[in-house]
Amino acid sequence: MSEKRDHGGGLDAAIAAFGGQRADWLDLSTGINPVPYPIPNMPQDAWTALPDEAAFARLYALARSFWNVPESAAIIGATGASAIIAALPRVIPHGAVCIPGPTYNEHGAAFAASGWRLGQDPSHALVAVHPNNPDGHIWTVSDFEAAYTVIDESFCDVMPDKSLIHLAARPGVVVLKSFGKFWGLAGLRLGFAIGDPQIIAKLTDLLGPWQISGPALSIGAEALADPAWADETRARLATDTLRLDQLVTRNGAELVGGTMLFRLYKVKDAQAVQDRLAQHHVWSRIFPYAPEWIRLGLPAPDRWAQLESAL
Repeated sequence: MSEKRDHGGGLDAAIAAFGGQRADWLDLSTGINPVPYPIPNMPQDAWTALPDEAAFARLYALARSFWNVPESAAIIGATGASAIIAALPRVIPHGAVCIPGPTYNEHGAAFAASGWRLGQDPSHALVAVHPNNPDGHIWTVSDFEAAYTVIDESFCDVMPDKSLIHLAARPGVVVLKSFGKFWGLAGLRLGFAIGDPQIIAKLTDLLGPWQISGPALSIGAEALADPAWADETRARLATDTLRLDQLVTRNGAELVGGTMLFRLYKVKDAQAVQDRLAQHHVWSRIFPYAPEWIRLGLPAPDRWAQLESAL
């Protein structure tokens, strides 16, 4: 049995330890937008029919427009970015991969499981989470000289001006996009790989047909066709991020980094702070490699009082 990797979430374990019902808990352990894109009405055949080529073509065309995808780059969608992360090491020529950390640990696990060597030399392959999770580090074009590069932009839709999507036109580059964070639809399981046509073609063969559900195709297309919602959401997230920083730092924490979907703070004892918040049914994220770090997502608009009381 493989070792369970450290992630946000795990609310069931928190409930078992600290009591309460799920509805009582404010889960700030993930970086998911607490005000998700509203689910539109869907045609019945989104549930009952196998997805057809027209639905895929519509989704991909809207994705190209929304993210300004270079014309020469190919695109493939899947059941979440995690499915693509797991598959990518199997379609890129093996060698050594550099995954600067601390960062999202599924990348390292996926490459290791496929027999890659994990190291510090970025000449063959490099994985960059942009902005990085958990500290929000921003990468620049000059950072990328590897023969093969994976740029994970799962959190980048909060800052589209910083996107490196134009690099998807380079040979050996793949850019990842996720619907679980900015759109707040983690349960939809929709993600994209955009980049080198040869790599994307191999991914397409590996993932097989109908790799996106009918409902995900329909909802994803509606969301990507709604830039006004995206603009309004970024404005709200900016306001809420400032409010969260003011609230948490006023209580003695130091801001370390983050994005407009999660904030990383330094405290004296993160485990103690997590336990204290959990007593008020507020769940947070701490890290086994950094005992002074605690990460908080944003509360839903009607749940701020609970966080303020817990702090």
